[in-house]
Amino acid sequence: MKLLEKLETYKTSEKIALKCENEKLSYKELWEYSENLANYLSKNLKKKEPLVVYGHKNPYMIVCFLACVKSGHTYCPVDTSISPERLNDIVNTVKPEIVLSCIDKEIEGFYTLTINDIMKISKENKKDCDKNNYIKEQDIFYIIFTSGSTGTPKGVEISYESLNNFIKWISTLDVKKNGQKIYLNQAPFSFDLSVMDLYLSLYNEGELILIEKDIQSDYSKLFDRFKSNLINTWVSTPSFVDICLASEDFNDKLLPELDTFLFCGEILTKKTAEILLKKFPKAKVYNTYGPTESTVAVTSIEITQEIIEKYDALPVGKPKEGTEILIDNEEMVIVGDTVSNGYFKNPGLTNEKFSIINSQRAYRTGDKGFFLDDLLFYSGRIDNQIKLNGYRIELEDIENNMMRVNGVSKVAVLPKYEEGKVKYLTAYCMYTKEISSKLKAIAEIKEELKNYIPSYMVPKKIVFIEKIPTNNNGKIDRKKLMELGDN
Repeated sequence: MKLLEKLETYKTSEKIALKCENEKLSYKELWEYSENLANYLSKNLKKKEPLVVYGHKNPYMIVCFLACVKSGHTYCPVDTSISPERLNDIVNTVKPEIVLSCIDKEIEGFYTLTINDIMKISKENKKDCDKNNYIKEQDIFYIIFTSGSTGTPKGVEISYESLNNFIKWISTLDVKKNGQKIYLNQAPFSFDLSVMDLYLSLYNEGELILIEKDIQSDYSKLFDRFKSNLINTWVSTPSFVDICLASEDFNDKLLPELDTFLFCGEILTKKTAEILLKKFPKAKVYNTYGPTESTVAVTSIEITQEIIEKYDALPVGKPKEGTEILIDNEEMVIVGDTVSNGYFKNPGLTNEKFSIINSQRAYRTGDKGFFLDDLLFYSGRIDNQIKLNGYRIELEDIENNMMRVNGVSKVAVLPKYEEGKVKYLTAYCMYTKEISSKLKAIAEIKEELKNYIPSYMVPKKIVFIEKIPTNNNGKIDRKKLMELGDN
C-alpha cells in the first residue's frame, strides 16, 4: 500500500502522530489539516510547481508536506538553521508561487503563508481534497538541497515511486511490537535522514518525537525528553548517538523500550557499535548506507559482536531488493528503483552523474567501496566531498564562500579524521587584513561566513598561513597542508 493510501486508513485515528515539546498532532488532525490546506493550494495556485516549506521541527511542517503532495505540488523543505544567503539561493532557484513558512517570518520577494495563516487555513472545515490532484507515482515527491562544489546548493529530486520503494524496504528493518511504536526524529527535515524516521513512523501509525536542535547538546533537557517519551526506534547519525554516549546515563535504564537503532549519514565506528550493544543488550543495531540521490539508504546490516570482531571496519551491508551496486574503478554506482530522477533545473550535472543501466536509473556516487564476503564496505571519497555529523559537504563549497569574506585572499579546507570519521574541519587561510588578535580575527571570519553557508559547514579551526602550498599541477597540495597540523 502506498504512503498516502496508508495514511488515509488512519484518518479517524486519535493516536498522536507528531510531538514536539508541548505541540502535538493526532493522525486525524494531520489528515484533516493537510486536506484543508491542500484544498486552499489547489484553488489558489495556478501552476503545479514545487513549493518551499520553511521552518524547524514544527508538526505543521508535515501538514504542509502532505498538503503540497495532495495538491499535486512537490515540496522542498528548508530548515531555519540555514544561512540567509543559502536560503535566498534555494528560494530563487525554486521560484515557488507561494512559500509555506512554519514560523512567524515572511520570505522577502515571495508571497508567504506564515504559521498563523497555515494554522487558520488548516483548521477551516472544508470538503475532502480531490484525489485526482494527488502526486502520481512518477511525479517528484520532494526536493532536498545539498552542498554543491560551486558554492551553490543542488536540489535532489525524489519521486513518489522511489519513496514508496524505500518505505517498503526500511519497514523490514523495524522491529515490530504490539501497540504504537515511538520513533526518534533527530535530523532536520531539510536533511534526507529525516525521511527515514518521518515516513517509517507515519506509515506504521507510529508516534514521532521531534527533537529540536537547541536541546540536542543539552543533556538535561534531552534526557528529560527521553524519559517522557520512551522511544522504540532510534534514527540518527552516529555522531548524535556519540554525543549521548558521552553521558553515563545513556543506557537501557533511560530508554528501556528501545529495540532498534537505525544509523545512516556517516561512518559508524566499531567503538560506538560495541558500546551500544553493551548498553542496550536487547536492541538491534543496523548500519545503513546511501546518498540523498538514492532516497536515504540502499544497504543495511545488523551489527553484532561477531561482525565487530571479524572485520577491521564495519560493513554497510547488502543492497536492498530492487538495487544493485556496481564497483567501477573503486567508485560505487547505484542502480535501482530508488535512484533520483536527477538535479532540479540542472541538466548538465544530471547528465554527468546519472544514467540508465539495465533499464534502470543509475547514479555515480563519488564514494569508494568494495565487496568482501558479499558485504559492501565504504572506503572514502574519490573527490573533496566529506560527511560531517551526517551532513554531506563539498570542501570547495566552503572554500568558494570563504573567499567572499573580507580579507581572505586564498583558502584551503581540510577534514580532520579520527577512526576514519571526520571530527571537524580546519581552514588554512591567507589573510590580507592586519591581525592584532588571532582570536578576534577568527571570530570575525566565522561570523561573516555564517551569512553565506550553514553553521554546520563553518570550519571549527582557522589557521593563518603565509602561502598555501601547491603541487606541480598548480592545485592545492592538501597532503602538505595535512603535515602542517592545525595547532
